[in-house]
Amino acid sequence: MRLLSTKIAEYVARMTPVWVEGQIVQLNRRPGATMAFLTLRDTDANVSLPVKINARHLPEVAEGARVVVHAKPDFWMVNGSLSLMAREIRPVGLGDLLARIEQLKRTLAAEGLFAPERKVALPFLPRRIGLICGRESKAEHDVVVNARARWPGARFDIREVAVQGPGTVEQVSAALAELDALAEVDVIVIARGGGSVEDLLPFSNEQLVRAAAACATPLVSAIGHETDAPLLDLVADYRASTPTDAAKRIVPDVREERLGLRTARERIRAAVVARISAEQRMLTDLRARPVLAEPERLVAVREADLAQLLAACRAHMTTRLRHDAHTLDATRRHLRALSPLATLERGYAVLRTEQGRVVRATADVSPGQHVAARLADGTLDLAVLPPSEGAPSERITP
Repeated sequence: MRLLSTKIAEYVARMTPVWVEGQIVQLNRRPGATMAFLTLRDTDANVSLPVKINARHLPEVAEGARVVVHAKPDFWMVNGSLSLMAREIRPVGLGDLLARIEQLKRTLAAEGLFAPERKVALPFLPRRIGLICGRESKAEHDVVVNARARWPGARFDIREVAVQGPGTVEQVSAALAELDALAEVDVIVIARGGGSVEDLLPFSNEQLVRAAAACATPLVSAIGHETDAPLLDLVADYRASTPTDAAKRIVPDVREERLGLRTARERIRAAVVARISAEQRMLTDLRARPVLAEPERLVAVREADLAQLLAACRAHMTTRLRHDAHTLDATRRHLRALSPLATLERGYAVLRTEQGRVVRATADVSPGQHVAARLADGTLDLAVLPPSEGAPSERITP
């Protein structure tokens, strides 16, 4: 153990002086003493170190002040503690803090953490509301009471943490991560209710702002008043001016919703009544028309038209058939008059040779040749005799 303590002391002794920023949480300065003692705590985490400084080099500071200390680390082997031997202490002014916040604001804005497209809409009626606030604080009372006054059934999952001092960033970030992991929590509210610029510095801390940006659940920031603007307001999905304003935003007003429902029902009822009345009037007008008042009348009219058309069709067909019959008779008589059979019936005959040629002159046949005579009622087979032998003989063939 002694060897280890010796090695640590030697290592720390070789360290060069460093600048350390923190908050004075305890100051012991006795009149006439050459040394002053104070405890310097980290502004974001629960880490503190004792500091010794020559009383002549200690400026006018008080507990709670933020300072920057130029000191050399010192390891005390007796109890194994680390302390700082300060050479200079400078108070951190409000202007310096605001300048740092402004620089951080520009950096985070360049990364897009404040972009409007990253923000999501708050739910209309959350199943459970996550609330991060101080212990028994007025901000908790304002959010819970006003939310339940608007919606009596509102349910809360409350995390009471430090909202001022060194442990604020760590506790608020842990509560935010815990509530974000709960499936039933549909919206998270971080409420404080204003304060001085120094009191609201933890809500402009980079670690807390990045934790809020990574939160998947819709986030409402109700940290300060209308004039306060911590960086958490810029990264949150909705910035409420006060905790009461946050309560009005996260839940609807049951009275307004009921009034809206009554108004909507009345409008729907009026629209349905008006539609039914219009359809009833249209139905009455349709029933008053002749075609519906006397539906058989349309059939009767069409029946008379059909009978008239049928009679006209029959008359036309009869006339056409009679005319075509006369025409056919005339054509038949004309054909009969022109037919060779009519000529044959008057006693004429047509002679044809055995080859079927018609005999038109005596030169077309020769004696001894057979010819066929076509008569009106049959055919005669004739033989041609020489002219000197007298009248020709004939033979009738069946």
